[in-house]
Amino acid sequence: MINRDTFSAYHPLINFLYFALVLLFSMCFMHPVYLLISLAAGFCYSIYLRGRKAAHFSLVYMLPMMLLVIIINPAFTHEGATILTYLPSGNPLTLESMVYGAASATMLATVLIWFSCFNEVITSDKFVYLFGRIIPSLSLILSMALRFIPKFTAQTKVVTEAQRCVGRDISTGSIFQRLKTAITIFSIMLTWALEDAIETADSMKSRGYGLEGRTAFSIYRFDERDRTAMAWLIFCGFFIICAWICGGMYFRYYPTVKGTGFDPLKISVAVVYMALCFTPLILNAEEDRKWKHLR
Repeated sequence: MINRDTFSAYHPLINFLYFALVLLFSMCFMHPVYLLISLAAGFCYSIYLRGRKAAHFSLVYMLPMMLLVIIINPAFTHEGATILTYLPSGNPLTLESMVYGAASATMLATVLIWFSCFNEVITSDKFVYLFGRIIPSLSLILSMALRFIPKFTAQTKVVTEAQRCVGRDISTGSIFQRLKTAITIFSIMLTWALEDAIETADSMKSRGYGLEGRTAFSIYRFDERDRTAMAWLIFCGFFIICAWICGGMYFRYYPTVKGTGFDPLKISVAVVYMALCFTPLILNAEEDRKWKHLR
């Protein structure tokens, strides 16, 4: 079951700032603790947003991809002081290359999962609202690109079902018949995609999109709840960036695996980072608690 997301109801600026911070930190912090925190938060939030689809995506695509990166990195990177064995090629297999491969795989999976959450929360209308006045043409293109894959997938299912009804089933017949049906469906979808892009562009042009002085209706209002969320995100971002500049997230993988120890300051940074990553889930849990109390 897919739950109703409270965080998505916040102002688009809050949504965008949150994902900007989380994605920036997820791509820059290679410390194992922060990688695991971000991965756990992103996975839980994607499950909350998309339900079983997110779990299927993680198991079918993310897990094999992580295993592949973990295997590939030691095969091509031979740095490190701790030699475990030697490969048939004569190159050493080091512990550090394996650990770095695991960290890289975790970072890549984390970023992809957060981008899937971003795609669910930052809808095309929110994107156009945020950047329509600043970069109207680019915002329209990015908005169309963000929603293209979901629309293309849904339309492909419709076309496939329609072709099946007229006796052109892609799952039956000889290999040449299946190939011919698949090419027909692809041709239909290509024509549909081009026509949809032209119709969208003509529709936006007829409405005066991008013209100077054009006004637009918006349902988004920056209220007190959004101000509180903005203050919280600014505090977390400033606190974590200051700790980052001071070396609080330092962790190296070559030539030996070594990181800074945990003192009260570094523990507080990890707690703030965890609170930042789990912010949407905390808001959803609080809203669910209020709803159950009212019922």
